[in-house]
Amino acid sequence: MSELQPADFERADYRTVLRRLTSLDAKAAELREEARRWYADRLSAADVAVQEAAGRLEAAERSVRAAQRGLEEVDARAAGLWSDFVHRVGPVAERFGRTLPPASIPRQRGDDPPDRDAEDYLKEVENRVRYTPPARPITLGTKILFGMLGFAGGLLGVIANLMVRRTGTAAGGDWQQAAPVVALLVMLLFPVLAVVTAKLIADRRDAPLDTSAVVTVLATGLVTAGLLFTAVLVAQPR
Repeated sequence: MSELQPADFERADYRTVLRRLTSLDAKAAELREEARRWYADRLSAADVAVQEAAGRLEAAERSVRAAQRGLEEVDARAAGLWSDFVHRVGPVAERFGRTLPPASIPRQRGDDPPDRDAEDYLKEVENRVRYTPPARPITLGTKILFGMLGFAGGLLGVIANLMVRRTGTAAGGDWQQAAPVVALLVMLLFPVLAVVTAKLIADRRDAPLDTSAVVTVLATGLVTAGLLFTAVLVAQPR
């Protein structure tokens, strides 16, 4: 329906004007209803948008809390690995660690994201820290060295035995009676000390000191001590 002009009301009769006014009122009611629907739709859409934003915010907060927990776990594992490393290496690693920058995930370049996650780096560091190199076998030269240690232990044991005996003879009294027993114990002690020395050398060379090596050192020391002690007794004047 076209817009009514003042001249139309002058030329139109009462019924026509009333009908036109009624139609205008219906048109206005239709426009008001359309406006109310538009407002309701906009309000509903706004409520949905607010709810979606609230959901995204809650999800983001959960992600932040999870990331914070993950960061704390990574820091705790990194501290544990560093503690294990210091325990294996010694105080030198702790002093050296004071000059290092704080731990961080390596990046390829600039602000690019890391090519691997923290778990991969932690596993790699854990494998390196807990790696134990395979023990090197005992070579022929090491066996000869162990034999020489046994011989030296036996020789020093006999020398110490003779010194204790002479001390007891010079002192007289109870010490003179106890000196042979003490001298025998001292002579047996030196082959045992030779085994301890062999163990230290084996540890420095990362070589295992197995039962055969221990028997070699100890048997060599005892046999040497026994033979030398017997020779000394035979050589002494009656």
